[in-house]
Amino acid sequence: MSQIVVFSGSAHRELATSICSHLGVSLSPSETARFSNDCLQVQLLANCRQRDVYIVQPLVPPTQDHLMELLLMVDAARGASAASITVVIPHYAYARSDKKDASRISIGGKLVADMLATAGVDRVVTMTLHAPQVHGFFAMPLDHLTAIGELAAYYRERDLSDTVIVSPDFGNAKTASQFARLLGLPVAAGSKQRKADDKVVIDAIVGDVRDKKVIVLDDEIATGGSIVELVAMLEKEGVTEVSVACTHGLFTGNAVERLRDHPTIAEVVTTDTVPPPADWPALRIRSVAPLFAEAIARIHAGESVSSLFDGVDPTHAPPQPKLPL
Repeated sequence: MSQIVVFSGSAHRELATSICSHLGVSLSPSETARFSNDCLQVQLLANCRQRDVYIVQPLVPPTQDHLMELLLMVDAARGASAASITVVIPHYAYARSDKKDASRISIGGKLVADMLATAGVDRVVTMTLHAPQVHGFFAMPLDHLTAIGELAAYYRERDLSDTVIVSPDFGNAKTASQFARLLGLPVAAGSKQRKADDKVVIDAIVGDVRDKKVIVLDDEIATGGSIVELVAMLEKEGVTEVSVACTHGLFTGNAVERLRDHPTIAEVVTTDTVPPPADWPALRIRSVAPLFAEAIARIHAGESVSSLFDGVDPTHAPPQPKLPL
C-alpha cells in the first residue's frame, strides 16, 4: 500500500476516511478554493509522482460543483506525474442520463464519462449504476461494484417467513431477483410509468404480494415518489408493513418526511455511498467502505475485483428464476 495515495473531494470525506482506514493508509490532504468569479481551484498536498492515485468523490448535490472539483483533482494529479489515476465514484449521478428518449436532448452519462477520460482518468470504480448500458460509456476500465450482498446481510438476521421482495419497476427486476435469491424469497415488481422527474404512476403489481410482508429494493431513492406510489399499490393488496432498501439514499426535496413519517413504511435501509441526511437518526445505514477498500487493494495488486461478488453479482451467480407473469 506504500505506493497508494488516496485523496477525497468535498462530497463525502467520511466515506473516504473509512476506506483509508480499511486500507491501512492515511487520507492525503487537498485544498479546494473558490475564487470571487465562482471558479474552483484544487491543490493536492501530497506527493503523487509515480504513485497510484485514488480520488474518492460521489456525484451528489451540488452535483456540478462536485463533478468540476473531481475533474480538477484529476488534472492536478496528472500534472503531478501520477503513475495512474483511479476515480472512485460511489454514486455516478449522470447514469440516469443514458439514452435519447426525446428530441434534441443530451446523453449526460456518456458526456461525463468522456470528460473523465479527457481529464486523464485511467480507471473508474463505481457502485450500482442506474442502467447496465452506462458501463459501455467509459473508454477506460470500469469496476462496477454491487451492494446487494451487504443489504442482504442486514435482512438475514430476521424472520423472513411470508416475505416477498418487490422491485418498483421492471428495469430493476433482475437485481431484485438476485437479491431475492440471496435471501431465498419470491419476487414481484411494480408496473411503473414515469411522467416527470418527480412524478410516477404505478398501476399494477406483477406477482403475489397479498397479505405478505414486503421488502422493496431500489437502486436509488431521490424524492421518494416511486416508493410512495408503490406502497399505495401494496396497501391495496393487503400489505400492512413495508421495509425499503436501496443502495443510493439521496433523499432530496421532502423525501425524508415522505418516507420517515409514512405509516406503512417500517424502516428504510441504505448504504453510505452518499452522505446520510442529518434529520433521520432512525435511518439504517450499511457501510460499503470495506468493499471499496478491498476493490482498491485488489486493483493495486493486479487481482480480480469481480471475484469479490462470486454468487452475488448477476455475472457470477447461477441463472435466475423469471419474474412471475
